[in-house]
Amino acid sequence: MDKSHSLQAAVQGLHLARSLADTLQIVADGVVTGLGYELACVNLVRPDGDLVVASFAGNSAAEAQITGRVGSRESWERRLSMGETWGDLQFIPHTEGWVLDNDDVPQWYTDGPAPRFEDEWHPSDRLFAPLYARSASGASHGELLGVISVDLPLTRRRPRPDERRDLEEYAFQAAIAISNARLRANMQRVLVRQEKEQQALRASEESFRQAFEYAPNGMAIAEIGGDRHGVILRTNDALCRMLGRPASAMRRYSFSDLVHPQDIGTLLRTNAEGGHAELRLGRRDGTYLWVSLRNSVVADANDGPRLLLTHIEDIEERKRRELDLAHRAAHDALTGLPNSAELHARIDARLCALQEQGSNADTEGGDALYLGHSNQAATHHTHVWAPVGDDTTHGLAVVFFALRDFKAINTRFGHDAGDGVLVEVARRLSQAVRDGDTVARYGGDEFVVLADDLGPADAHTAAVSMQTQIHLPIPLGDQAVRMHAGVGIAWAQCGTATSDILRAARRFAS
Repeated sequence: MDKSHSLQAAVQGLHLARSLADTLQIVADGVVTGLGYELACVNLVRPDGDLVVASFAGNSAAEAQITGRVGSRESWERRLSMGETWGDLQFIPHTEGWVLDNDDVPQWYTDGPAPRFEDEWHPSDRLFAPLYARSASGASHGELLGVISVDLPLTRRRPRPDERRDLEEYAFQAAIAISNARLRANMQRVLVRQEKEQQALRASEESFRQAFEYAPNGMAIAEIGGDRHGVILRTNDALCRMLGRPASAMRRYSFSDLVHPQDIGTLLRTNAEGGHAELRLGRRDGTYLWVSLRNSVVADANDGPRLLLTHIEDIEERKRRELDLAHRAAHDALTGLPNSAELHARIDARLCALQEQGSNADTEGGDALYLGHSNQAATHHTHVWAPVGDDTTHGLAVVFFALRDFKAINTRFGHDAGDGVLVEVARRLSQAVRDGDTVARYGGDEFVVLADDLGPADAHTAAVSMQTQIHLPIPLGDQAVRMHAGVGIAWAQCGTATSDILRAARRFAS
């Protein structure tokens, strides 16, 4: 992974919903993994104004030595006013920093040779990236949240201007992430404060709005419980752009109104607290976008869950690749039909192992939140039986077609012509079956049709009709050939292995 992708991944990783402690550690780790420094430390401002070492990355010994130690605000103010100002960064070269060796700010020392070049990094050089909250007036420097300290650039050179800008942008995004984490931790207390605390709540809401709006991924807040359960209260610009819908329109919906009909079950099974799902949401233009949803609950200890905070990430490109790979893995490259593996899977999905009946009783009284869906699926399974010999009972017919003398086609006309014959047979079978039936290429010159809800006579009639379609002339250049196919019919049945069912149908077709 090149440096630009590493930096992008580090910035994106900042904005997932996490606790404050996890966010602070991710901030430190991101400097090491994404910005090209061996060591990074996050100093967080405490309520009393002093700064505590909250996280460290790059050296476990140094981490154990200084994590949790506190430096006074006065000492930090002195450091942030010394040396050279690089935009929002503060660099103190070793020629000036020696006066700081004995102050009360926790620090580590990495021994090394004296630099040989003017821009080479010295072991006693110091580089700080202050973390500021955005003020209500929109100024870039609001309240000081903390300071990122970095050391040992991988290049062993003082950062170039572009590397300084990367660190500045990362510190800006880290401040937003820390503000978000703090707000998530504090929101439940803020929501239940008495009327006398409403002024403080409005100030906190403005701070949250800034962090909420600047998040690079989509975010939404929705109600939990009551008549308005799931109704979206607020969205950020990123989500509005993602779905092509204005914020005023989004407030008329819940996610269940926007989700693709095929994904509604996935949404309903997604837990509010820590829930994660990948599903499709509707855009204004009628198309659907694959997204990743991550939920966290803003709750009050006394009254229970109140609000749902959801992070929405656009995963359209990745999901399309995954679906394309899954389709190619399940379908024959020549004919486009389901392949043997997919055929087995579709039959397996209809059958059950009868000897496992009754096992659900072992789970009675368990955690319904996790077992309910599985038990429901088992309870509503409809057993598949073979017809008993007359046309009053129907079943799942497995019709096997084995082409005769196909090798002669390859020998006489060539393999390209043989491929054309297979494609034409696949087309004819696909047109001959009903909606909902499956036509699969079993392999080589063999095809299988799954036809549900047929009696023996109907299955025989359908098989003969498809056999007749296969036998019709197939043009090959200025000639035409007729294919003959052996037909075998077997019946799928619960308690019988899919491989045994297919083997029986194949034997009848031989």
